Amino acid sequence: MAPGCARNLSYKLYSYCDVFCNSSHYMKFTITGSSNRCFSSSSSQNVSKEYDVVVVGGGILGMATAREILLRHPYLKMAVLEKEKDLACHQTGHNSGVIHAGIYYKPGTLKAKLCVEGLNLAYKYFDEHSIPYKKCGKLIVATDAVEEKRLHDLNERGMKNGVKDLQMVSASMIKEIEPHCQGICGLWSPHTGIVDWAEVTRSYGKDFTERGGKIHLHFKVTSFKEAAESSLTSKGDGNKYSVSVHGKNDVVKASYILTCGGLQSDHLAQMSGGKVDPKIIPFRGEYLLLNPEKQHMIKGNIYPVPDPQFPFLGVHFTPRMDGSIWIGPNAVLALKREGYGWGDINIKELMDTLSYGGFRKMALKNSIFGISEMVKSAFITLQLAGIKKFIPEITADDLSRGPTGVRAQAMDGSGMLVDDFVFEIGDKGIGKRILHCRNAPSPGATSSLAIAKMIADKAEEEFRL
Repeated sequence: MAPGCARNLSYKLYSYCDVFCNSSHYMKFTITGSSNRCFSSSSSQNVSKEYDVVVVGGGILGMATAREILLRHPYLKMAVLEKEKDLACHQTGHNSGVIHAGIYYKPGTLKAKLCVEGLNLAYKYFDEHSIPYKKCGKLIVATDAVEEKRLHDLNERGMKNGVKDLQMVSASMIKEIEPHCQGICGLWSPHTGIVDWAEVTRSYGKDFTERGGKIHLHFKVTSFKEAAESSLTSKGDGNKYSVSVHGKNDVVKASYILTCGGLQSDHLAQMSGGKVDPKIIPFRGEYLLLNPEKQHMIKGNIYPVPDPQFPFLGVHFTPRMDGSIWIGPNAVLALKREGYGWGDINIKELMDTLSYGGFRKMALKNSIFGISEMVKSAFITLQLAGIKKFIPEITADDLSRGPTGVRAQAMDGSGMLVDDFVFEIGDKGIGKRILHCRNAPSPGATSSLAIAKMIADKAEEEFRL
């Protein structure tokens, strides 16, 4: 096998994809080969450190995994490298904050298992670390007979997944749960909740540093290289700290590297000879804010029944920890990897997306939907019909533009949205010492502690920790 090539192992699954949404696809699980923070900033001084394991990426999965590995192996010298000024600056810090219960995923799949396990681990962690959250519940509402049939299917799916206390409710019971919501029936999940996932990530970081781990902020990885003195053999053996991780002005050395790069995950993989696919396509989700005078109308999460023919979910109502109500999001192509508005454009990144065959195939297949989402982005009043379908009393005057987030959607060359976990590790040289997490599908935040256990297992297997 040529250097940089990856080993392959696949498991097939079928599930609903939550990409600011939920959609159904046939996919493979692939292994291809606040305060009280104590983080260091490597922008102010040159860093020259040696570690046993370095994790690249300070989002929720990177921090959860670094914490999990150090809990298992407290003797390891570990560091996390994050290119921004703080942890959780991108996907983790821009999501809706929902704690998902695990309703949508096909029974027996890894996503279903990890979500249900992750929810239980998350609530336990919040209680142990005094992290505020609200178990406000989630109501999935059917408005016609077709949606009602899909809702019964979701109920069976959720019960098989072990979602606790799931209940089908009538139109009158909808009014008891959400007095201002209308529908012919609903599916009630009382253990769905909300939390500030960025705060959770910082808590993971605090755990990590208190156990001796180091976090280097302002460290943007630009390359992985063989350490000059390492003399790697064809089996990847050599000096203990055999990989140099280079930033703009900084270098650290490590025995092994794990990347959890989110929006940059494919770029990081290619730095060590990884494949082009799956490619990250950035989709921006734009939320609307409900007028504070109408916020009392929404008690918990209100979701539509997912339509499998569309790649994105559509309008839903999400209460936030600060009392605000987010409505949405839509889903439009972001014009740069970390582009949170129409004015955020990176021509090189945009052309990289538009020239990718998989994206063109997906865009052609969903052209009408995509154009509709772009028009709704420009004219927010066009979203009103979807909102009034559930809450008739909301008017255009009650809506204003709100926050946005960018989803790192992995896509394959056929244009399919990759809805499974993808790992990649090289076969020779430094590539054998770098494990890339190229895709960790939603609900990644809810499942973060459970996913961290899985990634730590994989790291132990590959790196013989």
